Amino acid sequence: MLAASAGADTNSAALSARGTVLSSAPAPQETEADKPAMKIFKYTNRSGVRSYSDRAPMGISYEVVQLSCYACNVRSTLDWNNIPLFLYDYQNSINAASKKYRVDPALVRAVIHAESAFRPGARSKKGALGLMQLMPSTARDMDVANAMEPQDNIFGGVRYLAWLLAEHNGNTTLATAAYNAGPGAVKRYNGIPPYEETLTYVKRVKLLHERYKAALTKTFSGEWISQADKY
Repeated sequence: MLAASAGADTNSAALSARGTVLSSAPAPQETEADKPAMKIFKYTNRSGVRSYSDRAPMGISYEVVQLSCYACNVRSTLDWNNIPLFLYDYQNSINAASKKYRVDPALVRAVIHAESAFRPGARSKKGALGLMQLMPSTARDMDVANAMEPQDNIFGGVRYLAWLLAEHNGNTTLATAAYNAGPGAVKRYNGIPPYEETLTYVKRVKLLHERYKAALTKTFSGEWISQADKY
């Protein structure tokens, strides 16, 4: 079980239990059926290192992970420059996870917005779960007990995002590309993979990150793994 954040999001939890969509913005208009999906192959190589690729490895057992997200729809007609932001939802959990793993909370909000539009019960048709759309295998890797519980999901997703940022020396573009396409694809292409979904995702996350940064007050006194000048 991941560490609990200081000050539980009691209002959010209560509303979630009643099935209310928690948001300071209108509910999304696009459906799961509209969202494209991408196959990623997760495997452990002969040296015992966990790896990811967009191509099936030869002669090694692997697990297929299929990715999709709210902001990945290349046919979206939403105005991402003006789409309403979620400035207060899950504030305690996001701030606590951001501080614990040294990830800019504005980036966390941007990723949650891009992944699920802050829908705690979101499930993609390929199996991604919750606010940060964690695949079951990723949730296990990040020690998430219940991916549909908002606080667990946030702590697991931020932990994973922090790992990706560290792997890419704080480069937010590469980390968010890896969040979408998988670390192996970013490594193989030595940059953002040339997938239309990933290019769209990275562009929209960057835009959302900038908008959230402008709207939020930074309260952490240390240094984030992700820096605004590392795009």
